[in-house]
Amino acid sequence: MQRILGIVWLMVSFMNSSVSKAQTQDSVQILTLQQYYRLILTHHPVASQADLLTEQARQELRIARGTLDPVVSSKLYRKEFGGKEYYNLWSNTLQVPLWFGPEIKAGFDKAQGQYLNPENVVPENGLSYAGISVPLGQGLFIDERRATIKQARLFQEIAEADRIKLINKLLLQVTKDYWDWLQYYREVQLFEESLDLASFRLQAVKARVQEGDLAAIDTVEALTEVQNRQVMLQESLLRYNNARLQVAQHLWGENEVPLELQEHTIPSLAGSEITPMSREEMQRVLESAKANHPDLRKLDLKGQQLQVEQRFAADKLKPKLNVEYNLLQSDFFMNQEAFDRQYMGGNYKLGISLSQPLFLRQERGKLQLTKVKQEENKLALAQTSREVENSLHAAFNEWQALENQIRLQEQMVTNARTLREGESTRFQSGESSLFLINSREVKLMEAELKLYNLRAKYAKAKTLLYWAAGNIEVD
Repeated sequence: MQRILGIVWLMVSFMNSSVSKAQTQDSVQILTLQQYYRLILTHHPVASQADLLTEQARQELRIARGTLDPVVSSKLYRKEFGGKEYYNLWSNTLQVPLWFGPEIKAGFDKAQGQYLNPENVVPENGLSYAGISVPLGQGLFIDERRATIKQARLFQEIAEADRIKLINKLLLQVTKDYWDWLQYYREVQLFEESLDLASFRLQAVKARVQEGDLAAIDTVEALTEVQNRQVMLQESLLRYNNARLQVAQHLWGENEVPLELQEHTIPSLAGSEITPMSREEMQRVLESAKANHPDLRKLDLKGQQLQVEQRFAADKLKPKLNVEYNLLQSDFFMNQEAFDRQYMGGNYKLGISLSQPLFLRQERGKLQLTKVKQEENKLALAQTSREVENSLHAAFNEWQALENQIRLQEQMVTNARTLREGESTRFQSGESSLFLINSREVKLMEAELKLYNLRAKYAKAKTLLYWAAGNIEVD
């Protein structure tokens, strides 16, 4: 009778396993980690915010380039007092800043009236001019416009580093939530199987008690084990449902519409397998991190911005020496004869301006402050580089340690399963007790739960290593 019950037990277990597999294939929808990544990077608000950083930097560069926009201005002044017309002044100017410092100017002036300032007297048809203003001291090699544009270009790369950092932080949290979801899903499966097994054993024990093969107290033992596993299943379902909510929290549709996980969506069982990393590969990841880590990249670019700022501050120590030449002609349009050398030598307006602060306290203070900022940035870069390197080594050590722990735990699971099967055989032949077989099953469950936990930690450790390197692999 005992052997018949053992055979029935095996048949029911096999049938339950077959039904479960059929349901998985027919009704369950699997969400892989890569699919999860794609959904998040497409519509998640944080991913959209990260993309806006690039757009902000692009507009900052446009603003900076706006300092080189040509400027057209027109001024009209008229004075009349006591019935007398004093003057009418009309001045038009076009200024075209050039990238390398000089500024092209062109204009047309017209004036009339009884009381004109002699400086404003022009021919009857007006006076047109075209010329150039060239800085020979301060502003010859760098000026505020060029410094602003160079810094704005560097700011674009800083914004890209910020975008990558923000995406990496999002993907790290997303990945941790996904592996927690998978861990609790496996736990629920394990507790459901163990509950089915304990329930079947309870029915078998009741049948044997009725036949007189077992004492009635064994029924209480079997029922207690069923209730214990029901409690464990409920606790596991709570953790699983909360993990599903956490995973669903990252799912968004178009127009910031939050999405929910479908009831039959489950995580993929693939991805937590052992994938060893050699020290050579680790070294390549470290070298890549030193070159491309967002934090290091930001500090390096900030250092380049400070170099531009230092050049500009040092240039401010020079005197302002500007030379301006304008070719004049008594008409609105420039005739071809105006470009004759002899004509240019007799019809022009020339100006030279020179200015220099006596103490240069503001300029010297700005230069020294920039140097202090550069030293501060240099120290921050050294510290951050050390932190990135140590974080990578710590993540690599955890990766390797978890590999060894998983291998040992897999052996422990195998040993616990062997002991459980041996105890089941002894129980079927009447050489063991219900208490012992329950104890063996509990030990097996504990070993499998720990294995699931280690695999989840291992999958997180892999993600943590690439996050520490500054680039989580999406594909």
